Amino acid sequence: MDDAVPTEKASGSLAKGEQTRTLILETALRLFQERGYDKTTMRAIASEAGVSVGNAYYYFKSKEHLIQGFYDRIGEAHAAAVQDVLARETDLAARLEGVLLAWLDIAAPYHEFAAQFFKNAADPNSPLSPFSPESEEPREATVELHRQVLAGSKAALVPELRELMPQLMWLHQMGIVLYWVFDRTEDCERTRRLVQRSSPMVARAIDLSRYRLLRPLAREVADILHDFILPAAGMAAERAPATARRKTRRKKD
Repeated sequence: MDDAVPTEKASGSLAKGEQTRTLILETALRLFQERGYDKTTMRAIASEAGVSVGNAYYYFKSKEHLIQGFYDRIGEAHAAAVQDVLARETDLAARLEGVLLAWLDIAAPYHEFAAQFFKNAADPNSPLSPFSPESEEPREATVELHRQVLAGSKAALVPELRELMPQLMWLHQMGIVLYWVFDRTEDCERTRRLVQRSSPMVARAIDLSRYRLLRPLAREVADILHDFILPAAGMAAERAPATARRKTRRKKD
């Protein structure tokens, strides 16, 4: 019984802390929408949330880290929203299209201020960059979601490409997000059409990669991904140079 009291107090403190963090994040997102990202300060966020500036900085080191909280929130909402299409569809193009359109629906309320914080995300030293160490968790969550898209589809992949394809699909989604940021058509209709046009193309490319004739090209793409793209995103473990891998493959072939 005596041990239960500190545990309950600790649980209460954790719950209160999470409530405060959520309040600060929700206040920030509201102010970003109302005033714009650039014109919203941490002091204004703290004032609107009814907390001290020091408390706001305790939960979020900077305004940019608030956007990391936004990444986490939108990622969680997206993962929940796609469960229906993933349970219903087995065609890879349909699964991919459904997942990307669901992201556009989830992100729609934040479209107005997206271009403002994208200016910071384009800075390679910014924690808002999709390639930054701070973005690793939402990045990995999105890659994992695309892994589910592949796993539940009828697509057949050679083993050596099975782990690479979800990462390439993540890059495809990043391209869609970039287009969406600057899309000013009603309901981002052009971005939605881009998703509908590009999803079958991506699915077809994935399907073709299993054929022996196109396998060397798929391997070259894999080498570029390993040597340039994944290290930039902090997603690659130490690997042998692509040239060494190719020599090993030639010996096996």
